[in-house]
Amino acid sequence: MSSLATKTHPLLNNLPPFLTWRALGFRTICSGRLGFAPCEPAPPTPAPSVAGTKVLETFKEEFEIGSRLITLETGKIARFANGAVVLGMDETKVLSTVTSSKGDSVRDFLPLTVDYQEKQFAQGVIPNTYMRREGAPKERELLVGRIIDRPIRPLFPAGFYHEVQVMASVLSSDGKQDPDIMAANATSAALMLSDIPWGGPIGMIRIGRICGQFIVNPTMDELSLSDLNLVYACTREKTLMIDVQAREISEKDLEAGLRLAHPEAVKYLEPQIRLAEKAGKQKKEYKLSMISEQTLEKVSNLAEAHIEAVFTDPSYSKFERGEALDKIGQDVKKALEEECDEESLQVLPKAVDTVRKRVIRKRIIAEGVRVDGRQLDEVRPIYCESGNLPILHGSSLFSRGDTQVLCTVTLGAPAEAQRLESLVGPPTKRFMLHYSFPPFCINEVGKRVGLNRREVGHGTLAEKALLAVLPPENDFPYTVRVNSEVMASDGSTSMATVCGGSMALMDAGIPLQEHVAGVSVGLVSEVDPSTGEIKDYRILTDILGLEDHLGDMDFKIAGTRIGVTAIQLDIKPAGIPLDIICECLEHAHKGRLQILDHMEREISAPRTQDDRNSPRLATLKYDNDTLRRLIGPLGALKRKIEEETGGRISVSDGTLTVVAKNRSVMEKVLEKVDFIIGREIEVGGIYKGVVTSVKEYGAFVEFNGGQQGLLHVSELSHEPVSRVSDVVSVGQQLSLRCIGQDVRGNIKLSLKAVSPRPEADVKGVVEGSVPVNKQATDVWASVGDVSNGQNPELPMRKNETPGVNSSTSSTPAVLIRSAAECDEEEKASGFSQSSKSTLKSTLASKSNSKPKKFTSQSDFFSSTNIQKSTSFSQREREELAECLFGTEDGDEDNKGTRVEAIVSAKNLKLGTKVAAKVYQVRARGLVLDLGGGIRGMYRFENNEKKDFVVGDELLVKCSSFTGKGIPVVSLVDS
Repeated sequence: MSSLATKTHPLLNNLPPFLTWRALGFRTICSGRLGFAPCEPAPPTPAPSVAGTKVLETFKEEFEIGSRLITLETGKIARFANGAVVLGMDETKVLSTVTSSKGDSVRDFLPLTVDYQEKQFAQGVIPNTYMRREGAPKERELLVGRIIDRPIRPLFPAGFYHEVQVMASVLSSDGKQDPDIMAANATSAALMLSDIPWGGPIGMIRIGRICGQFIVNPTMDELSLSDLNLVYACTREKTLMIDVQAREISEKDLEAGLRLAHPEAVKYLEPQIRLAEKAGKQKKEYKLSMISEQTLEKVSNLAEAHIEAVFTDPSYSKFERGEALDKIGQDVKKALEEECDEESLQVLPKAVDTVRKRVIRKRIIAEGVRVDGRQLDEVRPIYCESGNLPILHGSSLFSRGDTQVLCTVTLGAPAEAQRLESLVGPPTKRFMLHYSFPPFCINEVGKRVGLNRREVGHGTLAEKALLAVLPPENDFPYTVRVNSEVMASDGSTSMATVCGGSMALMDAGIPLQEHVAGVSVGLVSEVDPSTGEIKDYRILTDILGLEDHLGDMDFKIAGTRIGVTAIQLDIKPAGIPLDIICECLEHAHKGRLQILDHMEREISAPRTQDDRNSPRLATLKYDNDTLRRLIGPLGALKRKIEEETGGRISVSDGTLTVVAKNRSVMEKVLEKVDFIIGREIEVGGIYKGVVTSVKEYGAFVEFNGGQQGLLHVSELSHEPVSRVSDVVSVGQQLSLRCIGQDVRGNIKLSLKAVSPRPEADVKGVVEGSVPVNKQATDVWASVGDVSNGQNPELPMRKNETPGVNSSTSSTPAVLIRSAAECDEEEKASGFSQSSKSTLKSTLASKSNSKPKKFTSQSDFFSSTNIQKSTSFSQREREELAECLFGTEDGDEDNKGTRVEAIVSAKNLKLGTKVAAKVYQVRARGLVLDLGGGIRGMYRFENNEKKDFVVGDELLVKCSSFTGKGIPVVSLVDS
């Protein structure tokens, strides 16, 4: 600062200290000008303002139900809503808000909207979606919205047609409690606090039953063990809503559960009333759209007689009756237009509907006769048909009156189970029932949109009803989807879906425990206007659509002969006494038995599925490394198999499950799986492989999950092959038979073993020689090339007798060894001389002849007929021949002179004489068929006669073995 002053005012540089700027009171130097400091010190800088603390006036009520503490709180959250309440139970909290529109709009119904939402933040989870946020409402959210809507809707005053919206959302969830009951009670409390006119409060409770003991407010773990899931809503004296899922609970036990639920649900009422007294708003005056008595009387005079004439004529069908009623409405409209009565014209549809309701209810109560002429407890005519679409896994057609549904069943792999993302409950669902209500079923034109609340609700009700009789997952691991297509609707389509679905499941071969049927029960009551009490009522079994519309309730009850599996109760008045509800259970039981009789006459047991269209399921066990190879990177190989075959593959720990819609698809999937994973190699087994390389001596083939095998040139064809490339090429797919496998795992394959033998070769077989199978594999086709010799230690196929040709393999498992090796094998097998002597006496007694010696094989066979005998095993035949002819060690007199009757790898030793047949004539010798699938070779001597032909029989003696184990023989003079 001093340097700045010096540069600006040079004279100030020589001032004495007492004249300096500080001493004279100068404050500062800024931009070359001097400023004087004030005489008094400057006031301190004021501190920044601090926001005040807002005090939220909150109100809370605490109470206990079923050993659980419940809280109701308002005033802290969503203060702008008409009403907002947070209900808490343990660590689960649910917020419910209600709002109402301000304007007055002309309509004839209550536009009540209930939205329930479960966001993943309530459990500390980020949604597993592409946008990482919640999307359209899930099925569970729609169902909970219906549970909230059904009990609160009847309590709005008549004529209140203002738009009302309820929004309930889960703030936090500990997974122990289902938030649906909490959301309904919170909504009731919010309506009590709001200025919207409403006739509440209501209470809603859940009841479970474990080992015969009822449980109030069960946890999710307790519900998984319970055979009853009862949701009950009521006012202080009347029932409003019932929703039940059960495992064949009897009507008596169900009634006991209902009577327990009512007082427990009433416990929710007083806390709501106390909270409304503390924080509730004054109810607002809303304009009600009421029909004046004058208008109602005028419309009644014009239309009542005509409406009664239509309702008393049972010959009308649904649409004929509807057209007649519409014509009456049009006539009334013309009459009012002539009178210029604008007020009556505005409410005409509602007025005509009110007159219809009066007429039909009066006739039912007074005469006990219904619109279609039925008695009150009579079920409409039923038509059942199962298996009407035979190409499907299961199908059925069910008609009751004019209501008709088509149900189909599709079975899938366990991995195709529906994945659920709700806050509570299981993560997957293996049984799904999808209900569809197209516009044509009621003769209307409409547009198909997304999930419909009504369709979801009806489908879930039928799903609950059928779930109780499905076999356990361990016994029936399929994923099951039932589709219900409503073909015609005139009441109770959801109950018709239960009946049709049960029949379709049995048609699919699913072992249901019992048939399930459903029926809808209605109520027509007469109410005292002064007290609101019911003076008289009638219960209707199997209601029509018109009776549902004009009646007081729709009570849907489904079950078996043993008990109830599902219930859904919807009512229109402000509650029905519980005694009447319990009385309806018996009426529904009688109607249900009538329907079950018809269903059981059509199909009474699960159908056995043996045809080509029946689904197939295979469960295979592999190690996890093998399964990873099957799945491929990111599941690409698994998806490719599913796309190419149409089957479905699911993989769990060590288990591969394959589901196919029919047998041919299953074969394609298993073929693909075998090609990738492989299976245990069996000699004689046929495998499909691909040629990977072609050599001069043969081709290498990849098969059975990446294994390599050699297809030798001698195994390409029954005819001589000059070049391998003339028969096979790289990339060619072949069906080959495994003819051998050595101890090192080298696999020998044959193409000619799966090809038919030419007719000339078959005719060239001499009668009386060793039988040759038409599909036989020629192992020793070439004398000069010994690389294709039979390999030691070939594994035996399942169910194959040693030494006997298998029916599936023309080449037996042959073992060629030297005489010393045969002796060692014989000793290792535990056969001693004493055991042979015992076997000798045993077999001799079997053949009814004494031991004797023979000079030729034909002599032995003709004398003993042992070749045709079925009482000897192959080993017994070999040992019998050995005992009868003697051995090198035990019979010196016959050494070198015995003739083997049945040749096998064990008894072919040095010096053994065999009756052989000329198989091939070569330039330097003969290829001989020694029997038992063994080939030997005989080399010509100098100047030896060479006029042998194929089929000549010779007596030869085994003189030596080559390095590959091929026997070398010499001729024996006969």
